[in-house]
Amino acid sequence: MSKLYNIENSDALKAKRLLANEERITLSFYAYAKILNPSFFRDHLYIILSELDVCGRIYIAKEGVNAQLNVPALKFDTFEEAIRSISFFEGMRLNIAVEKNKFSFFKLIVKVRPKIVADGLDDESFDVTKKGEHVDAKKFNSLADRDDTILIDMRNHYESEVGHFENAICPDVETFRESLPIIEDMLSDKKDKNLLMYCTGGIRCEKASAYFKHKGFERVYQLDGGIIEYARKVKAEGLENKFKGKNFVFDERMGERISAEVIAKCHQCGKPCDDHVNCTNDACHILFIQCESCADKYDNCCSKKCATFTALDDEEKSKLKPKISFNGTRFGKGRYKALTADEELDLS
Repeated sequence: MSKLYNIENSDALKAKRLLANEERITLSFYAYAKILNPSFFRDHLYIILSELDVCGRIYIAKEGVNAQLNVPALKFDTFEEAIRSISFFEGMRLNIAVEKNKFSFFKLIVKVRPKIVADGLDDESFDVTKKGEHVDAKKFNSLADRDDTILIDMRNHYESEVGHFENAICPDVETFRESLPIIEDMLSDKKDKNLLMYCTGGIRCEKASAYFKHKGFERVYQLDGGIIEYARKVKAEGLENKFKGKNFVFDERMGERISAEVIAKCHQCGKPCDDHVNCTNDACHILFIQCESCADKYDNCCSKKCATFTALDDEEKSKLKPKISFNGTRFGKGRYKALTADEELDLS
């Protein structure tokens, strides 16, 4: 009987895969479809992918599938054939990462969720099939240049901080579900304008475009394939690249460069930097931007407090941990701008 879960130690698995040093391809895809038995489909998909040594993260719900994967290059054709054999994946786009040969995942996780994207919407209250018009990179650029177009970034603040399109409105939100009512209120008197939206690979715009059409926006457009496909098209077709900086991605890479500009700053010293990291202190683990100099100064931590705590032995950590609030336990993801890196740890 084929296994249905990966139970190997994560650190050991990561070390083994890095040692193998094989060429792998990172990609993402999504498909909205009616899945009557998500748990059964989950097990079926896990068996197919694990046999091909695919790594990644997949969410399955009654509404469809959302996947970010890392596939051995030598098995890619077999992988694609297996995926395409599933009816609602047949004509689906595979968004291949801009940067190749980087390990983005080290194990396979397939989970059943209520939704493939946490949007907070009641899908029964509007027609989710009446989506905005998909536009390719060329038409996206043309629309973005028009005075009657409003360009909206449908991603979170820590994503747009390191990279976004020129003149885009970037809501200061931590989750996708937060952005929808904020954008609706912000543009309540502009429903006759072109509403042009984009996200990483397109999945958030699929639902958002239908939602905004339901709310009375007359001309709604979404970037086909998201930033990932846009980067590929502008390079292949010699188009102007209107995206500045990095495209944040939710895997080990933390981002892939789309243009040479560095538009963000180190959260600790303020120098130009767009490298996201997680604080090495597991009791904190906050996501923030850190340059190499500050990584050395703070031992890859977000503060002196975390660096001091990390250096303690396990017994001391266990005693102190319940008494301390670290940056990652007090603030949301990436809210490092509100913190003080030089705060000392009280060992009393």
